[in-house]
Amino acid sequence: MENIFWIVLALVAGTFLPLQGALNTKLGSAAQSPVHASMISFVIGALAVALYVFLTRQSVSLAGLRTAPAYAWLGGILGAFYVTVIILAFPKLGPGLTFALVVAGQMIISMVLEHFDILVAQQHPITAWRLGGVALIIAGVVLIKFF
Repeated sequence: MENIFWIVLALVAGTFLPLQGALNTKLGSAAQSPVHASMISFVIGALAVALYVFLTRQSVSLAGLRTAPAYAWLGGILGAFYVTVIILAFPKLGPGLTFALVVAGQMIISMVLEHFDILVAQQHPITAWRLGGVALIIAGVVLIKFF
């Protein structure tokens, strides 16, 4: 039952990505600066998370943060890159192709990370079935692009 909650939550989060892309693209167009729209998006997001932390009285381990490996801090840079690229690609490719490519990229890197046990909780080897699943996603990208 707990897995169903997380499955639904992940699905809902996935539906938010195209909405976020569309809203940030509108903001970038209004500001006439996609990079500023990306920055504003992150500031508003940071304020929302700060409010959540405050309201729920979340705790943090400062000692743990000091021992985190340097590469663990790159998530914010990757997030900023992602949001900015989406703002730039969304009006040129459209939401369908943009997010089909995002999903294909996510599946490819996820499969590689899981296979080589890099930054993951559970290792999963690359199998013919998993390659077939990624091939179907890539086929979907081709269908969205050309048909």
